[in-house]
Amino acid sequence: MNRRQFLALAAALPLPALAQPSATRPIRFVPQANLTSLDPIWTTATVTRNHGYMVYDTLFGMDAGFRPQPQMAEGATTEEEGRRVTITLRPGLRFHDGEAVLAKDAVASIRRWMKRSPFGQKTESLTEELVAADDRRLVFRLKRPFPLLLAGLGNPSSPVCFIMPERIAATDPFQQIREAIGSGPYRFKADEFVSGSRVVYEKFEGYVPAPGGTPSLIAGPKQVHIPRVEWHIITDSATAAAALQSGEMDWVEEPTPELQQLLRRNRAIAVERLDERAVWNLLRFNHLHPPFDDPAMRRALLPAIQQRDFSMAIVGPDPANWIEDVGIFTPGTPLANAAGLEPLLGPRSLDRARALLKEAGYTNQLVRIIGPADIQTPAALTQVTADVLRRLGMNLDLVLADWGTVVQRRASREPLDKGGWSIFCTGFQGFDTANPAGHFPLRGNGAGAWPGWPSSPKLEELRDAWFEAPDAAAERSIAEEMQRVAMTELPFIPLGGYYANTALRRELRGRISGFPMFWNLQRG
Repeated sequence: MNRRQFLALAAALPLPALAQPSATRPIRFVPQANLTSLDPIWTTATVTRNHGYMVYDTLFGMDAGFRPQPQMAEGATTEEEGRRVTITLRPGLRFHDGEAVLAKDAVASIRRWMKRSPFGQKTESLTEELVAADDRRLVFRLKRPFPLLLAGLGNPSSPVCFIMPERIAATDPFQQIREAIGSGPYRFKADEFVSGSRVVYEKFEGYVPAPGGTPSLIAGPKQVHIPRVEWHIITDSATAAAALQSGEMDWVEEPTPELQQLLRRNRAIAVERLDERAVWNLLRFNHLHPPFDDPAMRRALLPAIQQRDFSMAIVGPDPANWIEDVGIFTPGTPLANAAGLEPLLGPRSLDRARALLKEAGYTNQLVRIIGPADIQTPAALTQVTADVLRRLGMNLDLVLADWGTVVQRRASREPLDKGGWSIFCTGFQGFDTANPAGHFPLRGNGAGAWPGWPSSPKLEELRDAWFEAPDAAAERSIAEEMQRVAMTELPFIPLGGYYANTALRRELRGRISGFPMFWNLQRG
């Protein structure tokens, strides 16, 4: 860390905190990216989802075994052969502005979530009516039984069904909210928020943790032991690592592989897996505009894709840290399979890819890749993709920006001559892509799909069939067929998987595996 970096970092730190008792001293955390959107329904950005869990709570929480547990809900009852589900809120819940949490707030929040979440969209299609019966009870009247309803309300995949005040939840789901008021364990300090520099949260004294269970992923009681959490945006990895070693920072979400080796030599620092499930990576095409509106053009890239190259660019050469021969579902989960993966297996050939591009009619059309320079995983994936396309002789325009700008820009449906894009790359946490329910990139619902907007009636038909599957064997059979279809129509190219490591001071105890969660953390 040079003198200028040190002075900049020191200026961002609140010096009085250094004199506080160790047990209550703020946690200073370096997130993987800048927080550019406060709306966890509008965007699928992981950093905004993590922000959401600080501020908001959910009716149900998913545990590590993917079982929904009551969170804000006291419980749920099912009547009329599964077509009527009543959810009762726990008494005494309050928002950060002091207002009581009412069933009408939950109804408005669920309605907004249903417009943007893949799981929510399925829920909406099966919902005949959703009403607040009184202040504490909300009622779903379903067209037919939907056993996965509570799992959807507790699903941790973005967008999460966070409960907001009705007046905020009434915002158009395709417009961003500007006010972050929830009923979660921490309050967002809007007066201390500086995008690109610092995000601050303070313990919400009115928060009442779920009364029972064991903390597991996002389920169980959320006990707040440390009253203040500060996210410091430090885009230079070496600077972040130096601050962690010196004690200026307590936790760096995802240090680079070479810095992990350095940090492991410091006895005061633990380097451990952020989540036991692998991160799943993909290359996403824009299906609206040439050249990748043509499936033959998309398939032409497959012989040039070597998944290990992408994973090693993120976590280094040690094969214990990455996985190849990965399909459309998270590796190591029940639905992961090898059906239809032949185009990604075996020897790779740039010459074969060039020939297929020519057959598909490629004549030097512009290909624009958008990607970040400030966040490790998509930055590495973007650079490897650009290198592959250059070697294929494609007319490449590589546009790099900060991750927040990329997230905003990928929402544009404009053609390339009006600032649009052809490809972007990113990764998803393992629970996001373990099955079709919350798997954003696997949707084929055209204009309603995640950026890229593929249209695939067959994928949508199979997804509906998966929700109706009578048992695990049927679910797996449908998942295999979905993969065959996906590898033919190619809404995206799977780029393998890797295990993300995080680094934190050993004095922090009680970290929950999955993603950065700050409840239950203690010092000492």
